[in-house]
Amino acid sequence: MQMSPVIAVHLAAAASALALGPVVLWARQSRTQRPRLHRALGYAWVTLIVMAALSALFIRDFRLPNIGGYTLVHLLVPTTFFGLSRAFWKLAKGDIRGHRIAMQATYISACIVAGAFTLLPSRYLGQILWGQWLGVA
Repeated sequence: MQMSPVIAVHLAAAASALALGPVVLWARQSRTQRPRLHRALGYAWVTLIVMAALSALFIRDFRLPNIGGYTLVHLLVPTTFFGLSRAFWKLAKGDIRGHRIAMQATYISACIVAGAFTLLPSRYLGQILWGQWLGVA
């Protein structure tokens, strides 16, 4: 099995967003708040998560239950865009608490939940991970 360029872009963006997310949250919630760092890394995180969500639309799987190649995990794409829209709407209204909650929920759904789905044995990364770990590949 060979990695396509779309999967490579998706994987790079998603893995980077997964790693960067906690740093963005830390920059604002630590004892010494760093608003400039939080904002700069936040923009980077949003860019990465948008790249991951958009590239996911070009990754289809016809082996799993699907509609036109889109599986249930693809429902996280509109969820991600809804979460980002809500977070920026809350920020524009000055609702910092609402912004924080929306961004945390988006991180959990777009990075943690979606990442867990990619590790299923029937998915590409799951086949690589479990195949090498169990010596099946």
